[in-house]
Amino acid sequence: MDILELKQQANQIRKGIISAVHSAKSGHPGGSLSAADIFTYLYFEEMNIDPKNPKMEDRDRFVLSKGHTAPGYYSALAHRGFFPVEDLTKLRHVGSYLQGHPCMQHIPGVDMSSGSLGQGISAAVGMALGAKMDGKSFRVYTLLGDGEIQEGQVWEAAMFAGHRKLDNLVVIVDNNGLQIDGNIAEVCNPYPIDKKFEAFNFHVISLEDGNDMEQVKEAFEQARKVQGKPVAIIAKTIKGKGVSFMEDQASWHGTAPNDEQYKTAMADLEKVGEMLCQK
Repeated sequence: MDILELKQQANQIRKGIISAVHSAKSGHPGGSLSAADIFTYLYFEEMNIDPKNPKMEDRDRFVLSKGHTAPGYYSALAHRGFFPVEDLTKLRHVGSYLQGHPCMQHIPGVDMSSGSLGQGISAAVGMALGAKMDGKSFRVYTLLGDGEIQEGQVWEAAMFAGHRKLDNLVVIVDNNGLQIDGNIAEVCNPYPIDKKFEAFNFHVISLEDGNDMEQVKEAFEQARKVQGKPVAIIAKTIKGKGVSFMEDQASWHGTAPNDEQYKTAMADLEKVGEMLCQK
């Protein structure tokens, strides 16, 4: 895909997020929207995957460490062809396979169940180590929230990954600056994030705008060239990106839009789509 097509796809993924959370009347739109461009690049450009063969042995692996942003993950998987896009409106419904956190036993394309913050990166590190031990060439990607990195287990995993020189591992931090309780710097300041990962022997790529597809592309292309170290991409993003009233608002961390808000949000995204079609 070219950059314009990726931007258009990211907008479709954002529409899927809003539709899913609105239908469920619960869920986490803010961090799903901030990471939509990253989800898009991973699933439509970066990773070696096959929706027709989701258990392909040499596929690249992805772990959503910030598992509560499942609406963004599910929307990317659906639009990539792992399951019907129409199923997004079954999010969190009784009996649905699309529950509030990803489950590898029930959802095609999900490599690891996640949701307990801090644990996903450890699973990703284990996958990367396993690939090295088995002589496999697949790469492992994991997406963390910036509030999530307040968990100590994140840094245990980072220390291990750096020590073992897992250069088949890419850790992405969605640095939207907000968590459920407010500004991350005020709740429990994790800054400087880049220096912390560097201290654990990571190659760090600081992404000034993680919602800019050109910059996202450049970051992942740079990550592929790194040898002898795991990579951490620190992506500065906007929580609620693409929806006017959700942007940079901690209150939309885990709140679903009502019917009127849903219409406004979808109208916002329709305008974005129209602008992209004119380019």
